[in-house]
Amino acid sequence: MQATAPPPSRLALYLDLIRWNRPAGWLLLLWPTLSALWIAADGFPGWHLLAVFTLGTILMRSAGCCANDVADRDFDRHVKRTAQRPVTRGAIPVAEALALGAVLAAVAFGLVLTTNPPTIALSFAALAIAVAYPYAKRLVAMPQAVLGVAFSFGIPMAFSAVQGGPELSLPALAAAVPAAAWGLLLGNLFWVLAYDTEYAMVDRDDDLHIGIQTSAITLGRWDVAAVMGFYAAYLLSWAAIGLTLGLGTVFLAGIALAAAQAAWHHTLIRDRSREGCFRAFRENHWLGCAVFAGVALDLALR
Repeated sequence: MQATAPPPSRLALYLDLIRWNRPAGWLLLLWPTLSALWIAADGFPGWHLLAVFTLGTILMRSAGCCANDVADRDFDRHVKRTAQRPVTRGAIPVAEALALGAVLAAVAFGLVLTTNPPTIALSFAALAIAVAYPYAKRLVAMPQAVLGVAFSFGIPMAFSAVQGGPELSLPALAAAVPAAAWGLLLGNLFWVLAYDTEYAMVDRDDDLHIGIQTSAITLGRWDVAAVMGFYAAYLLSWAAIGLTLGLGTVFLAGIALAAAQAAWHHTLIRDRSREGCFRAFRENHWLGCAVFAGVALDLALR
């Protein structure tokens, strides 16, 4: 008689809940945040801010997974890819998942408290947008745009952490976060639209069946063209802003390498297969890494 495998430990369930074995999610958040941190500091920002934003990104992405799985548990059980998530299958109670998310978010907030008042103020806006995202797919045709804002909010926070001071006021916040930072946020939003539409293309049939809205459904047969347009908007906007901020040839080489990866993604998603679209999504962090490498090396070689 075949032995029954023991049930997973609580720690194993928690790690599964926060997608610990799938780091691509927090890397997608980290690369643009670090790029903004390097640009704002005109080079290496120091170990303190690097630790705050790296650990904070991991913690908040993990907390977001907890909130998202609770909000989507009734939908996720009808989607093959998500049906076995711990909250969805009942292995972790809702209250316990929310408590874990709250603890992770509190630790991340503790890190933010070591920065400055403008950055602390921005963290509340970032939290509100992150909490709103799981419910956006019930209300808006392209909830990926809401995710784009949430996943890009580390950019103005990075500028604020570097350039902000002890004063908390609208003029102080405006001085800490220049127009270029908001431009980078807007450009990064298009990157999120690109990779999260690829992600939504994986689940399109299931999402149509359960009646939720995604960009893949809204865009219909224009999905592949739109994804490539989103990539172009992201890379062109970052290239233009980077040049206005004094970045040069090495930075543009990073943009070119990212563009080559985007072109490769077209070969993965053009037939709309689940496997190709999911691979394109998972490999996106390398595209963000190329842009960050271009930023960091350009500033280091000045």
